[in-house]
Amino acid sequence: MPSINVLSKEISELIAAGEVIERPASVIKELVENSIDSGATHITVEIKNGGTTYMRVTDDGCGMAFEDVPTAFLRHATSKITEKDDLDNICTLGFRGEALASVSAVARVELMTKQEDETYGTIYKIEGSVEVSHEKSGCPDGTTIIIRDLFYNVPARQKFMKKDVTEANAVSQILQKITLSHPSISFKLIRDNRMEFNSSGDGELFSAVYAVYGRDFARDLIPVDYTINGIKVSGYIIKPLYAKNNRTFQNFFVNGRYVKSRLCSAALESAFTNMIMTGKFPACVLMIELSPSAMDVNIHPAKAEVRFTEERAVSDAIFFAVKNALMNDGLIYEFELKQKTDWTKPIEEPVQELAQQEIMFTPVEKIEETERAIRESETALKSEPVMQSEPVVTVSNQPQTVPKTIDVPVQPEIKAESPEKSEPVKEEKKPESVEGFRYINTQSFEKPATPVKIEAPEPVQVKEEPEIRVIGEVFKNYIMAEAGDTIVMIDKHAAHERIIFERLKSRNCRQYSQMLMTSSKVLLSMNEFDALLNNTELLSDMGFEFDFSQPPYAVTKAVPTFVMELNIDEIIPEIAENLYLGKQNPQTHLLDDILHNIACKSAIKANDKNDIRELQALAEQVYNDERIRHCPHGRPVMFTMTKSNVERQFKRT
Repeated sequence: MPSINVLSKEISELIAAGEVIERPASVIKELVENSIDSGATHITVEIKNGGTTYMRVTDDGCGMAFEDVPTAFLRHATSKITEKDDLDNICTLGFRGEALASVSAVARVELMTKQEDETYGTIYKIEGSVEVSHEKSGCPDGTTIIIRDLFYNVPARQKFMKKDVTEANAVSQILQKITLSHPSISFKLIRDNRMEFNSSGDGELFSAVYAVYGRDFARDLIPVDYTINGIKVSGYIIKPLYAKNNRTFQNFFVNGRYVKSRLCSAALESAFTNMIMTGKFPACVLMIELSPSAMDVNIHPAKAEVRFTEERAVSDAIFFAVKNALMNDGLIYEFELKQKTDWTKPIEEPVQELAQQEIMFTPVEKIEETERAIRESETALKSEPVMQSEPVVTVSNQPQTVPKTIDVPVQPEIKAESPEKSEPVKEEKKPESVEGFRYINTQSFEKPATPVKIEAPEPVQVKEEPEIRVIGEVFKNYIMAEAGDTIVMIDKHAAHERIIFERLKSRNCRQYSQMLMTSSKVLLSMNEFDALLNNTELLSDMGFEFDFSQPPYAVTKAVPTFVMELNIDEIIPEIAENLYLGKQNPQTHLLDDILHNIACKSAIKANDKNDIRELQALAEQVYNDERIRHCPHGRPVMFTMTKSNVERQFKRT
């Protein structure tokens, strides 16, 4: 047997670095998290060649003292943990003390740092965990870390590096996640000397979402704000009609930390059940806040996963938060009339998109020169006397705080043929309720109104909805109706199908219960057996009856009639498992499928002849019931078209 040897420091540090540092994106994640923990409000990330040859992270945080810098590059050296009890109350992103040590083991690192009360800063160089220099020097407050030649001493790891574009995209993606988790910090990404990403850092989550995913994504969001059992869930979810093809846009943040959690994803998708089409997935940016002692963040080397003490409580909080937001929104989609496009002519891009492209693709040197000129012009304007009768509006390209209410008068669009006749436009009155947001030429927008959850049964003034009146039917399938100043189009088959589906799924299925001539005995685990036994009333409402006298066997005595064609030995264990996992809806996917089929076969069909009174009754039920917004397959049931939109199409406005 070979002798057992203790690994050298060089080899052990290379092995340990491989657990934390996988690619340039891993380095950026660790360094940016350290910058956030230092109290920085502005963080700039610059990469070249995908980060393989050059990475720089600059922040305006607290910095480090001269004597502490070498210690920071030692393994397990941290300022965030002093005793073992601190592991139960971790409130920072980094705490292991392995980030700088791991990075310095596989790259050439140069660090410049300075504390606010110090006269001189520190420049420190280290390569392959070997100190090169440590001296005082002049530098700005905060910390700047430059990493060159990643994996220069580990050729085997370099072979697995992907193309520069792929690595740079990974860096951009991880920085986007961090930007969403900390909207109060301004993040900037410079990629090969070009500005790719810039957030305002105004503290509004909606601003961060807009900066990361753009206008179209932000327009289709629903605000979420819910608290239960000490767990707060806030943020945004996407409307069911605009669900995505994969789970890439599902973002969960626990106490400011981006995590990958199957539990959170399952709770989100459970709340969207029967509201999105098959093969689609809901998107979200959800912030989950709970006590640090209720979770364990020390289960993954890169801190990408967490474990919850009370998984059911977290799952319920996400489920009810999303469900509450979906119900409060109403989910009525406005019909979009797109004008015909002449593809032989170049597309004129909106001013907002042009401004965003200027920020994204302008060289850094030009941006800095423009910002410097703007600051000088602002200083000159402030020094000049201003007449009280003529208001002065200063326009700046700097990131601005998103206003709750826009008080600045909107400047009119100046026509080329008569620039001297431009007149100031009166201030617009803010509408009582705003769906989405409104653009003005100062690049500002309004945050969607957050739904208010009413806890106590206090008298509330309910807004009277206009009565719906059916005009007729088109294409023998779509109901045309009007409600106030809105035209309503309803898919009669999809609407009736959803109504029947909700009746079958309402758990009031005792009338469908059918006794079995031959009882079915199903073997369960003791946990699943106890879950069935503790929910007998719920099971009775669903149409099931069991004999629990032979544990761990559950003897099925009665089932709903529409379950007769299914395999009971598969349905019962799945229902028991769902009850054990604490799901709010214990019905199985097989049961949902059979209910879909029953509802689809029983509903009104296209081309069916229906009396106007039948259509009127169906339209009233759909229009007044917020649950009837999607068919069981996820297709929308109703679209609306405003009077102003119709008049605009006929050139009346």
